[in-house]
Amino acid sequence: MPVPSQADEDLLALDRQVCFALAVASRRVIGLYRPLLEPMGLTHPQYLVMLALWEREPFTVRSLGEQLSLEPATLSPLLKRLEAIGYITRGRDAEDERTLRVALTPAGRALRSSALKIPPAIMARLDMGRDELMELHAVLTSVIAHTQPSDEL
Repeated sequence: MPVPSQADEDLLALDRQVCFALAVASRRVIGLYRPLLEPMGLTHPQYLVMLALWEREPFTVRSLGEQLSLEPATLSPLLKRLEAIGYITRGRDAEDERTLRVALTPAGRALRSSALKIPPAIMARLDMGRDELMELHAVLTSVIAHTQPSDEL
């Protein structure tokens, strides 16, 4: 039986694994959002929903799920909670009763002004400038594109 070379062992070193670095970075960066979102009554996944709606509304539940890469079983409880706290409304489409539409309430729209402080706070905490973060975003967007399930291509 051949003995693994140093190069083979390095390929399996934990600190060289992209999956490990992404997992740790994801947990830690999302954790930075928690104290910023708590005063607004939002969790990080709810914040992502609000970001999508601040950008464009209304959304169908299906298109919102596609935009956020969330399954309906994950998205539905998020929407129920956002509706319960008064940030969104969910209602049937007048043209197609099978379609559920999601829109912001006035309180949900007003919350955007409070959220404007979040990106600069995250940039400061990460000690990264806009250009550096945009480079990181581009790399991560490429990773997302290359890991998209084949049925979504």
